[in-house]
Amino acid sequence: MNRIPYLSASAILLVLLSACSTPSGQPQKGSEPVAPNEVVDFGTLYAQNCAACHGAEGRGGASIALANPVYLAIVDQNAAHNVVANGVRGTSMPPFAQSAGGLLTDEQINVITSGVFSRWGRKGILDRTNPPSYAAKTAGDVARGEIAFGTYCASCHGSEGRGGSKASAISNDSFLALVSDQGLRTIVITGRPDLRAPDWRGNVPGKPMSDQEITDVVAWLSSRRVPSPGQPYSASNDAQLHDAEHHHSEQMEK
Repeated sequence: MNRIPYLSASAILLVLLSACSTPSGQPQKGSEPVAPNEVVDFGTLYAQNCAACHGAEGRGGASIALANPVYLAIVDQNAAHNVVANGVRGTSMPPFAQSAGGLLTDEQINVITSGVFSRWGRKGILDRTNPPSYAAKTAGDVARGEIAFGTYCASCHGSEGRGGSKASAISNDSFLALVSDQGLRTIVITGRPDLRAPDWRGNVPGKPMSDQEITDVVAWLSSRRVPSPGQPYSASNDAQLHDAEHHHSEQMEK
């Protein structure tokens, strides 16, 4: 015969009390979904708002790697907080703070910013060096910048920045339209470790770029921006195409 399990009276009472502790039809404690503006976990906030451009775990993607200790040693944390909150006008970096039209609270902006520095920063990374300033202190000179580019950058990016055997084009008009002067300066200083691009110390062995040389290179690159980036035709070709289409239209009407 099958034996029926025997429950003591105290066990039965415990089961009944547990069932009655939560009102019928109501969710149990801790099962309610967290409202978007209440999420304060760095991993979640970063994955939802930053990883698409800056890569999983800050390793870089369409935009720079945030898990770059050289970058985090150069940039001021308050400046980084302002970029996350307010974005960068004229680039693909949008504002995330609610006060600037975004969806994140001030607390969430603080979580993202402090989390990036605490997780991926490295104390002493710039010891015994004379790092350039994050922002330019003087005006750049385009002519000097072209010479500096040839010295430090052309071996990888090509003499005119149109791309070489080791690196992609950096004078491409579409690229220059998407990156600010500060973004260019940041890349030159901190490199792109995700793309094996060295920082300002590694372009020419034993000859780090000076602060002014970095400023001049950025000025030269900036001078190569065009009014209508990404257009498949030059202004003259576009005019010729328009005339040809107009002539064809007139012939069809006759």
